[in-house]
Order: sequence, then C-alpha cells, then structure tokens
Amino acid sequence: MGRNFENRKASIFKTAGQKSKLYSKYGKQLYVVAKNGVPDPEKNPALRAFIEKAKKDQIPAHVIDKAIEKAKGVGGEDFVSARYEGFGPGNSMVIVDCLTDNNNRTITDVRNCFTKTGSRLGAAGSVTRSFDHLAILSFKGDKEEQVLEAMISADVNIEEIESTNGTLTIYAPAGEFFKAKTALLQAFPETKFEAQEITFLPQASKALSPEDLPMFEKFLDMLNDCDDVQDVYHNVELPG
Repeated sequence: MGRNFENRKASIFKTAGQKSKLYSKYGKQLYVVAKNGVPDPEKNPALRAFIEKAKKDQIPAHVIDKAIEKAKGVGGEDFVSARYEGFGPGNSMVIVDCLTDNNNRTITDVRNCFTKTGSRLGAAGSVTRSFDHLAILSFKGDKEEQVLEAMISADVNIEEIESTNGTLTIYAPAGEFFKAKTALLQAFPETKFEAQEITFLPQASKALSPEDLPMFEKFLDMLNDCDDVQDVYHNVELPG
C-alpha cells in the first residue's frame, strides 16, 4: 500500500538551505518542548525524542544545550503554535506549522508567501482533512511479525507496518507516538531509528505540470525562509 514517506522525508528542509536557518528552527522547537514540560530529557520523553531527531539531522550539541539551558531560566519568549493551510500552485495542498511570539507578523509573512505565488489561504480544516496525522517510526529490520506482536501486546493501535528494502516503518495515530516507541524499544532494545516523528502525510499525492512545479518550489523556498515557519507539509510529488 505505502504512504510515500520517502518522498515526504526527502522534502523536509529541502529548500531551507543555510545551516543557520535549520539551527534556528531546531533551537526554537527544543526550547518550546523543554519549556512546556521539564527541561530534562531523562524526565521529558518528548524532549528526549526531539534531541535524538536533532542529532540525526546533525544539529550541533551547543545548539541543543543552549535551547535547554534557556528553557531552564525564568521568563523567556512566549511562543505559541499556529497552523495555516491552503492551496498552492497547481491547486496543491499545503499545511504550514509555525511557532510564534507575534501572530500578526507570522500571518503577514505566511500570507505574503501565498499571495506572491498565486496561492490562497484556506479555512481551518480545508486541507488537513485530506492528510493523515501520524506517528512514524522507521528503522532497519525485517522482523515484521515480531514487531506487530510487540505493538499488539502493548495495545498500540497500529495503522500499518511497511517493509521496504530492509527497513520497517510503523504508522500509528499521532497520539500513540511515545507508546509505540516505548513498546518497540522494550521488545528490541538495539533499535536505531532512521526516522521518528509526528507528521502529516497526504492521502493522495499530486503531480504538478512543468509550468506549476517551478512556482511551487519557489513557494516552498519562501515559506522555509520565514523565521516562524517550522514545518511545511504538502501533497506534491517532488522530483528526486
């Protein structure tokens, strides 16, 4: 069946470009996760998982440590989540997740990206209903039946397990992320994750025309250049 996760994975930060942008995005997300919970990865599973993801994306230790130390302080920035959705070039579907301390600035920046590329913002729910909000755990292995048994024993509501070229990928409801990860590590302690995240995957992908594709890539560039934009999800089949 497949969920085309490789296509989604290849597009993450594809157009972000500069390392400083990537570091800034991770620093802000780490700060928020630490601030909203406990700034100690041993006591905060969400923070621990995000640190693992940051290290896999080669975020330097000093960026991670600085964000956590900042979260330990009194006061600090008051970031809130903001989600925008709409229709990009070629009637593609796009979800934009932001962290902001100034809603007016963020919506202005995001709206400009839509307006300048002939795209349009949609109402809440107009796009997300065409995506699945999923927890994804991907790792090397071929013990599909044993993994499924471990998930069932832990009462994890698995959507699907996909086996491709020696890699297993578990798809579960977003709220089951930590439950699924814990069950997997208890059953297979040596597991090394290639991907571990909560994401939006399109229920159907869309191929753009040669005329629309360059404008869509420009659209992604503009969104990823916005300081408050953290993640961009879409249904477009990007060239390899």
